[in-house]
Amino acid sequence: MKILMVNKFLYPNGGSETYIFKLGKYLKLKGHDVQYFGMEHQGRCVGNDIDVYTSDMDFHNATIFSKVTYALKTIYSKEAKQKIKQVLENFQPDVVHLNNFNYQLTPSIILGIKEWEKKSNHTCKIIFTAHDYQIICPNHMLYNPNLRKNCEECLIGNFKKCLKNKCIHGSTMKSFIGMLEAYFWNYNKVYKNIDRIICCSQFMKKKLDLNPILAKKTIAMHNFIDRISWQKCEKKNYVLYFGRYSQEKGIKTLIKVCSQLKNINFIFAGNGPLEKEINEVENITNVGFKSGDELRRLIQEAKFSIYPSEWYENCPFSVMESQLYGTPVLGANIGGIPELIDDNKTGLLFESGNMEDLENKIKYLWENENLLSMYSENCRNVKFDTLEEYYAKIINFYK
Repeated sequence: MKILMVNKFLYPNGGSETYIFKLGKYLKLKGHDVQYFGMEHQGRCVGNDIDVYTSDMDFHNATIFSKVTYALKTIYSKEAKQKIKQVLENFQPDVVHLNNFNYQLTPSIILGIKEWEKKSNHTCKIIFTAHDYQIICPNHMLYNPNLRKNCEECLIGNFKKCLKNKCIHGSTMKSFIGMLEAYFWNYNKVYKNIDRIICCSQFMKKKLDLNPILAKKTIAMHNFIDRISWQKCEKKNYVLYFGRYSQEKGIKTLIKVCSQLKNINFIFAGNGPLEKEINEVENITNVGFKSGDELRRLIQEAKFSIYPSEWYENCPFSVMESQLYGTPVLGANIGGIPELIDDNKTGLLFESGNMEDLENKIKYLWENENLLSMYSENCRNVKFDTLEEYYAKIINFYK
């Protein structure tokens, strides 16, 4: 089969890029022809035969004039629509697999696909992997960063709340553009052209299913993860958090709890805007961003890890990775996180944002070595889809 992978960034930048690179590489290994379409960038590492991509849009370093034109382009990109049609005409794919496309590419590419189908008399399936809530929420998170709480007001199409609450970076202008984009594409019902929407959690599926246009298209599939061989490891005296240091991740709540538990050692591995607050807590050792063997060792040797998120996360790799390395997880009972933890078997759940519940459960686990040992042993039986298993499922949607 011929598969065109579409993502706004075609260079290593985050989870969706890791997803398209690994899945695309495996598809090629299985004999499929894979090409990519997205935004041009000096770091681009995948592409298509005719080297056609949209222009790089640098929102941070743009001139005032460029920012004005970008505002319009983030709603409807004539360039992206025309250029994807060029790639489609050359490649003639059987499947177009969409990933993150809002703002830089815009849903205009979906119109481009349909126009090309009509003109060429060639049909292809449109598959979309939803890495976040971009098609139902202007800020992609179902989270109000100003009120610091989860928000579902846009689920029924009430996008004006995005402007009222300044949901996009606290900016009136950016929130206004986000509101216009959402109203425009929902009014045009562009997402009805997608054949299948892959949601990375049952929680996300339920939210998208509230939209009648999307409801019959969704399927829940947790993300794939690299195969990890379970190894028994001697645990050390610390509790681990690894990930981004930001408000929505529940870090402020966790910092306050850590400061109350002075007899417990915490290690934080990551980076982000709350790093200064972390460094001020005496019993937190901030080791910064870690990866590879350094991170693996930190995870394996921890008594347990904490995932204290306060927004509707769906399939965080940290929760999966920790258990596969034999380390139980104390996770927030929010979003898709409870789908990944077998409560009271491979870890515990606590009420998201509840300091008292989090503190009590940290103390409970810290003081129960035998329980933690049992949880760790239970992690031996944890199964998440490998890339091979994920491929066996997704190929059926391509056909």
